[in-house]
Amino acid sequence: MKITFLGTGASPGIPMLGCECSVCVSPNSKNKRLRASILVQNNGFNFLVDASSDLRQQCLKNGVKNVDAIFFTHHHADHILGIEELRAFYFFQKKAIPCYGNEETFEEIKKTFHYIFQPTDYQGTVSQLDLLPVNGEPINFSELKIKPLEIDHGSLKIIGYKFNNVAYVTDCNNVPEKTEPELKGLDLLILNALRYKPHTTHFNFEEAIKTVERLKPKRVLFTHMNHEVDHETANKEVPAPIELAYDGMTVEI
Repeated sequence: MKITFLGTGASPGIPMLGCECSVCVSPNSKNKRLRASILVQNNGFNFLVDASSDLRQQCLKNGVKNVDAIFFTHHHADHILGIEELRAFYFFQKKAIPCYGNEETFEEIKKTFHYIFQPTDYQGTVSQLDLLPVNGEPINFSELKIKPLEIDHGSLKIIGYKFNNVAYVTDCNNVPEKTEPELKGLDLLILNALRYKPHTTHFNFEEAIKTVERLKPKRVLFTHMNHEVDHETANKEVPAPIELAYDGMTVEI
């Protein structure tokens, strides 16, 4: 299994429009963060976790030529607006893309992209999605056991995904008690760490580090970071086994 970080940034991306802070104007490529998403490749299959606002740019940069499935964490704009870009894949694949997520996510997708789900004269030129609600049971895909995990994003219940012994958890500010055993002792935990200051719906660095100490994974990669986080500085400060992910980073498990 190969994981590529298509984006590691929070909802505004980095550089953030109108901002001239030291991170936004940094020449370091690791401080350039598109909206958070990963590409997972296994046995010739490509699947995304979330379809970020920057999906077109991400796919071009990383040579993504087909998408076999999408696993949505939740319905916020930076995680679903790339759906419009999926129509290019439909032109070549000629089949609806299986999409996994919870019912609330799908209801919001159907509102935002209503034209996809209503018969029109343009039906053959828009993204075609097959919405498949998850219920907490494992999904077998490309010889991977993929388990949806309930995660708290403020008052919103969203989904983290566990791929065999690797988990992707973003936009989290609390791991529910029933989910915590699924995240203990992982080979790799990909976890959000938004910034240094506290936030009402996301882990800050201190909270994310305490969560890592409790879960004890073998390796951790922080993602979904905003423009307060300078890559080189923060990467030196975080304790082992934590590192900061960056756009274009690849990991093979």
